[in-house]
Formats: sequence, structure tokens, C-alpha cells
Amino acid sequence: MKLNIVPASTGITWVKLGVKTFLQQPLAMSGLFFLYMAVGTLLSLLPVLGLILAFMIVPAATLGLMAATQEAVKGKFPMPTVLLSAFRAGRQRMRAMLVLGGLYAAACLLIVMVVPFLVDAPPVPPVAPATAEAGRDAMLAPQFQLTMLVTMLLYLPVSLLFWHAPALVHWHGVSPVKSLFFSFVACIRNAGAFLMYGLGWFGVFLGMGIVLSIITGLTGSATLMAAAMMPLALLMAAMFSTSIYFTFRDSFVATPPDDSTGSAEDADNTDEKP
Repeated sequence: MKLNIVPASTGITWVKLGVKTFLQQPLAMSGLFFLYMAVGTLLSLLPVLGLILAFMIVPAATLGLMAATQEAVKGKFPMPTVLLSAFRAGRQRMRAMLVLGGLYAAACLLIVMVVPFLVDAPPVPPVAPATAEAGRDAMLAPQFQLTMLVTMLLYLPVSLLFWHAPALVHWHGVSPVKSLFFSFVACIRNAGAFLMYGLGWFGVFLGMGIVLSIITGLTGSATLMAAAMMPLALLMAAMFSTSIYFTFRDSFVATPPDDSTGSAEDADNTDEKP
């Protein structure tokens, strides 16, 4: 395994490949993402340990979605069992993934506990708004926005630490602690590509929002926009999760076993080398 430094333009290529691969298997990729979200939601409802368990499955679920993308790239239909890939690679790597999940849960819970001390406001409204308009007003409140901003800033380093870690543990047998270090270094060294990657997805989400607003304006139905917002957001999130695999594949010279798909630059028909 060797770190691969890619051009900043590769970030846009990752977005393109994520969209392209999702559209090749939209039912499978969206279904797997919804299944993961449903399991996480149900776990979070359990008393005492529910939230911890919901956080703990995130690295394993991320790896499962990456494995599903790998299958889709090969032209295969990813089955639901692919989400369990992290627990089917032997006891040693399964234990390593559980340790990684525990570290992720600890980091997220620490953020949850720290934010109220930094901002005098809860991260979510204490009472569910009765109407869509009331919910929009609550989310536009300065205190709520400040809370979300602080939460995002605290989560950013956690995201960098765990971005590549599940794949490094599963496909390369790297220890959990070392995987966090390698993930962080890879993200920092390829900061330009990840910046373009983030901007690219921001543009995609913004474009979909504009299209939805235009349709709502033409139909004159605010109810339509409210009804379509959540399903569309989940579909976009599923599409985004499909692109994560490509960020890992091109950030390291060694590729996962049985992956002959080539680099993102090859897939995008460019001859630019990192």
C-alpha cells in the first residue's frame, strides 16, 4: 500500500463516477443505502446503548457500501449481504472493524457532549415543529445554525480520520489506529482533490434543489416540494455514498482484490498522471 497523490481535478472525476455508477444500479445502490439508514434508525431507538450501536455500525456500513460500488463497477448487481462484507473477512479483521466502530462511536459521542458547552443551544429543535413552515423557521434561527456549524467543524477531523479507515482495515489488513493515521494523511495530501470533490457534490445538490424549486413554482404546489424533499435528499445521499469508493481506490496505489477497473483518471479517459 502506497499513498497516491492525485491532481485536484480528480475530485470532479470522483463525483462523475459516483453519479455514473449509481445510475447503472439505481435500485441496488439506493436500496442498500436505505437499508443501512433503516437499521441505524432502529438501533438508535433502543434504550441506553441504541445511539452507541448506531454510531458503531457506520464504519462497517461504509465499507459495505464501498464493496457494493465495487460490484456495480464490475457490472454485477450488489446483493443486500454485501453490507455485511466487514464481518465476513475473518475474525481478525472483524475484530479490527469492531474496534474501529467503537472509536468512531466514542468520537461522535464526544462531539455530542461537547457542543452544548460551546453553544447555548441544542443541535436539534427540542420539539418537532407542527408545520413545515415552523420547521423551516426553526432551522433558520441563528442559534440553530451556529450549533450546526460548530458540530460540522468538530466533525470534520473525525471525518478525515475515518474516511479511508474502514477500507484500509478490510482490504489491506491495517490496524485500526494506523488506518486512522493513514486516512488522515491521505485526505490532507489530496486536499485539492477533496476540495473539488466537495464543491462538485455541493453543485449537484444545489442543482437538484433548483430543479425541484422550478417544478414547485410551475405547479404552484408547496406540498409537492415538501413531499419530495426527503426522498430526494436520501437518493442524493445514496448517490454520494456510491462515490466514496473511488476516493479510496485512487488515493492508494494498491487496489482492493479483484478490482480491475483502473484509476479514476483511466475511467475518465484522461492521460494525466499523479
